[in-house]
Amino acid sequence: METLSENKAFGGTQGVYRHPSTATNCDMSFGLFLPEEARDGPVPVLWYLSGLTCTHENAMSKAGAQNWAAEQGIALVFPDTSPRGEGVADDEAYDLGQGAGFYVNASQAPWASHFNMWDYLADELPALLGEKFSVDLDRQAITGHSMGGHGALTLAMGLPGRFRSVSAFAPICNPSASDWGRKQLSAYLGEDEAAWARHDATLMMRETGFDGPILIDTGTTDQFIDLLQPEAFAQAVTERRQEATLRLQPGYDHSYFFVSTFIEEHIAFHADALYRD
Repeated sequence: METLSENKAFGGTQGVYRHPSTATNCDMSFGLFLPEEARDGPVPVLWYLSGLTCTHENAMSKAGAQNWAAEQGIALVFPDTSPRGEGVADDEAYDLGQGAGFYVNASQAPWASHFNMWDYLADELPALLGEKFSVDLDRQAITGHSMGGHGALTLAMGLPGRFRSVSAFAPICNPSASDWGRKQLSAYLGEDEAAWARHDATLMMRETGFDGPILIDTGTTDQFIDLLQPEAFAQAVTERRQEATLRLQPGYDHSYFFVSTFIEEHIAFHADALYRD
């Protein structure tokens, strides 16, 4: 593992690191904020998954999360959104290929040899963090924005017992029924829609739900709200009687101004779950 940068922030350290990944068959970069408490022992972990076109850097620089994570004594992990580099498949469209991994394990050419973001986030990167850094993998939570909100919800429900809480900002809620989903899931996973179900938060909520609290914020003037389909997930939550707080925030859009407005509340929400005995 290579250290690309480390900067003191809010008493802790904001680092950026690069390592060879066996899951994605290329080098991967990630950001990690460690609060001051990590010097004395392992701290809880909150994963932040970013959206379309983003790298690890977008949320790390724009979400304003480190201040609140430092206040709560929580580590923040900012993974990349896809494999990258020479030889990694890509597409001219912004919503497929590099920057648009959708947090799945691709089974179709030309994506299958690199686009295994599920395995990277479920297994490889947590193992690396546990080996190299002072983090407590028995206390994990997950959040994300847009495509990353989709990933946060599906990973939380797809890995029972892993995460104590899950939240999302403007998540893609029902990708198998949305133009932000059908295109990508068919490209990565093929035309058999049965293979898509474990990557659709609405379908997963109906099937398994989540053993813990959920918090979701979506702006009422989000320019992509018809693609996000928050109402589909809300209906599934209601049908399952799932513990969840689903909020429509008046006047907010899809930007990081929206995310940074509510990130403090999301981190406090996760801290409550992470520190609960």
